[in-house]
Formats: sequence, structure tokens, C-alpha cells
Amino acid sequence: MKELVDIVQAYEKANQLGLKMALATVVNVEGSSYRRPGARMLVTEDGQFTGAISGGCLEGDALRKAALAINQGKKKLVVYDTTDEDDAKLGVQLGCNGIVRILFEPINTNNASVIHHFKKIISSREPSILITGYHQEHGGHLGTMLKEAIQENYLNQLAPFFERVLQNKKSEHLIIETVDAAQVLFIEYVAPPITLIIVGAGNDTMPLESMARLIGWSTTVVDGRPTHANTLRFGQANKIIIGKPEEVIGQLTFDNRTAIVLMTHNYNYDLAMLGCLVNARVPYIGLLGPAAKRDRLINDLATSGVQLNDAQLNNIYGPTGLDLGAETASEIALSVCAEIMAVIECKQPQHLKWKKTPIHASL
Repeated sequence: MKELVDIVQAYEKANQLGLKMALATVVNVEGSSYRRPGARMLVTEDGQFTGAISGGCLEGDALRKAALAINQGKKKLVVYDTTDEDDAKLGVQLGCNGIVRILFEPINTNNASVIHHFKKIISSREPSILITGYHQEHGGHLGTMLKEAIQENYLNQLAPFFERVLQNKKSEHLIIETVDAAQVLFIEYVAPPITLIIVGAGNDTMPLESMARLIGWSTTVVDGRPTHANTLRFGQANKIIIGKPEEVIGQLTFDNRTAIVLMTHNYNYDLAMLGCLVNARVPYIGLLGPAAKRDRLINDLATSGVQLNDAQLNNIYGPTGLDLGAETASEIALSVCAEIMAVIECKQPQHLKWKKTPIHASL
């Protein structure tokens, strides 16, 4: 999602300067590759780019291909094959044993529907589907669009695939016959960004807010102290809310991609906030501090008549974070972000060297 946000921002800036652009999208990968289908890069006619389609090995040649798409005003499919010696001679080295197909789409003021699609996805908290259609042999490419923009006569045919992609939260490829020719459709599942609500505005929360924002999450800082929760300290946070727990709870929104971390260092504030959050139905509530503090919070809630059920207890992570040997505030922020991502993406943290299956699921 962060890549889409960065691309939209880069488009707005380039559009103000009157620059033509091209969008490069990885639509298919056979074998291994640094980036997977759905990776994107926006290229301007002056050679600037935002996003990435590889680890840096394809970008140089992709700039030339993007310039060609811009000048000709036509969508182009380019195939990079690491098993092809000619690619090696041209200096294209993927560093992986794979074949990568990339679709280049020219963009200008009169042809920016794909950017409008991105904006709609960014503004939504619901999962979205992006469709990128291309032909493997000639230039009749449908390009990138939302599923709502697909031609009406194909909707019935594609509806079961859309439903499956949303249900499985997994992108798919399929082929459909159009009036022009068969199109390969990359049906991409796009999840909304993780929202992190940090309850506490002390110095140790600043690295956590900064790191979460760096990886593209939406951040909200909550505290009862205006001297701490302010734009001077958290100038780039998406939202800052000041008040007592019972005052701020109505200003917060929750969904299944919301994480909350309580780290005010004020036991009574944390206790009151945890009591307000019992029915929030979020997958992650982190508690800074030792297990003894967690147990005390839960026991004190029970004493006050708030008895947490197994599902609620299962979503409380205290102490918050993975055991990475963290000591400093920045290291703790890393361990907390890693645990939140693992929980929300339903992953069991492990060393990739011990993983017996491919790192990325096949598409």
C-alpha cells in the first residue's frame, strides 16, 4: 500500500510540472524474483522513478522501456529472462532464477484513470481488487483498473474469481477471451494498510510511531498530556488525540487490521484504556512492560467487573514484541512492529533459512 501512496504523490508532483509518465507493473513471475506480481514503479519522462520492480537490477533498463512507452503513447509488455544469455549481455541481471513480465502503461493528464483507481484504494479501509490485463504476444493490453471498471459483459464471468480472491486474500491469474484477443488478467488482492494506535506519547513511543509510518502504516497517537501529544513531537502522525480514555475512545475506529499498543507508563491510564478496548475486536493489543503488569491489569479489570473471555485474552500481547534481544527504544519498536505484522498477516515468525517452501506463495 505504501508504494501506491508514494506513486500517487509522485504523480501529483510530476503532473504539476507537466511531465509525462509511465507506470511499470510486475504482472507475472516464473521462478524466483526480488519483487512479486503487483510491484510497481512510476517513471517520469525526465528519468525520475518512484517505487521498485526489482532489487535495482532491472530499473536501468526499465527506464528506457518506460521512455519508449511514453514517447509512443502505447502500453508495452517486456519480458526479462535470467536464463537468456542475451539478457545477461545487455546487463540485465535479476540475481534470481526467474522470468519477469512487466507491463508499461503511459500516463498523462488525459489518461490518468489508473491513478484515480489508486486514490480510491488508498482512501478505503476495505480490501480492494486491482486488475491488470495484458496480452503475451501483441500490444492489445487492457492495462490496470479496478474490478468495477471491467466491461459489464465480463462481470458475470469474473465474479466467482473476484469472490475467491477476496475470500482467500490471495491474488490470482486467469485468461479471458475478449473481442480483440485473449487477455491474461492479474487479479490482485490489495489489503488496506495496518493502522497502529499508540497509547502514550513519551519519548520511547517516538521511534515506534516513526518506524510504523516508514513501513506505510497509518499512525494515531493518544495521550492525556498535551505537552507530550503534539505536532512538535509527532508532526507526521496521521492523527493525535488528547484526553482521558473514556473521552478518546469514541474518536477511534477499529477493524481487523488495527493494532493498539499501550505504553503510557501510567498504570491507571493503561488500565482505563484497556477497559475501554475490551469490545474493540482488534487482532492485537500490546502491553509494554513485564508479564506481571499484564496479569495485574487483567486481574484489576476482573475485580471491577470486566471479565475478559478467551478470544479477548488471546488478542492481548504482553509483553509486547518479539524476542529479538531488543534493549533500546528503537530496537523495541522494531520487535513490536515485527510482532504486529506477523499477527495481522497470520504468519508464524521463523528464520527463512529453515523455511521448506518458497518464501512467496506462487501466483
